[in-house]
Amino acid sequence: MDKEHLIEKWLKDELNDSEKELFSSLDDAELNENIIDNAKHFKASHFYKLEDFNTFKAQYQSLKTPVKKLNWMNPLLKIASVILIGLGVYFAFFSNPLTHIETLVGEKSTIVLPDHSKVELNALSSIEYNTKNWDDKRYLELQGEAFFVVSKGKTFDVKTESGTVTVVGTQFNVKQRFNYFEVKCFEGIVKVTSGTITRKLLAGDTYQILNGKFTQGKIAASAPKWIDNWSEFEAMPIKEVFSELERQYNVQVTFRNIDTNRLFTGGFVHNNLENALIAITQPMNITYELSSSNLVIIHGKKI
Repeated sequence: MDKEHLIEKWLKDELNDSEKELFSSLDDAELNENIIDNAKHFKASHFYKLEDFNTFKAQYQSLKTPVKKLNWMNPLLKIASVILIGLGVYFAFFSNPLTHIETLVGEKSTIVLPDHSKVELNALSSIEYNTKNWDDKRYLELQGEAFFVVSKGKTFDVKTESGTVTVVGTQFNVKQRFNYFEVKCFEGIVKVTSGTITRKLLAGDTYQILNGKFTQGKIAASAPKWIDNWSEFEAMPIKEVFSELERQYNVQVTFRNIDTNRLFTGGFVHNNLENALIAITQPMNITYELSSSNLVIIHGKKI
């Protein structure tokens, strides 16, 4: 009996005793039995044709071919992996040229830039700049308020959400808060652009946009007062004044029976909350109430 006919009868379970002995003597008898045992785990018909079995057998043998595993214990591979990990850490943490600096409530900070320009950062403010190409492009982004003393050199740009200030070497203050953008020039010349409004400011000039309205003014001071822990305002809505109080003292201010658009001219200190509240409320003929360590209630009428 030929081999293929013998396998066909074995698949159909039609072998007699002598044929079973002949089948067991085949070189691949054990392989054939393993194939059928593994095939029982598949959800398929248990009926096999001879040509299907031969195809399945060839596929089975190809799947049994061992896969060569990568030996990570190889010293060269270990060295390469260490180098790759090291490069990843370097580029992730040390090659980032952006520097981000921010202040907390009631905090001020002095930053010296790569060209020795100086930035005084007011409370709840931040700057971000690129150290890699600073000599070629003196540019930073500001959120909040800062006073700049710029060393002479190439153009120096300060970008805010409300506008851009461009100088060469000068001293100026930029304040960008919600619906409020202000630039004060203390020395040199400052170019300010916000939307379609562009102006060149000389020492003593101010540029202000409040709730979309542009105004210019004059100042006599040589530096902003907040550097010396004093906030000052001229014809500013009282809600903006109390917003600054919140930034300097980490308090929450609420209003009762008061027009928050009333204009305030004056200032307050940064080192004594009660003195600051008195300095704001007395000139406006309003009162305050400290209901807890961080809540201030402003009343429109005396209580």
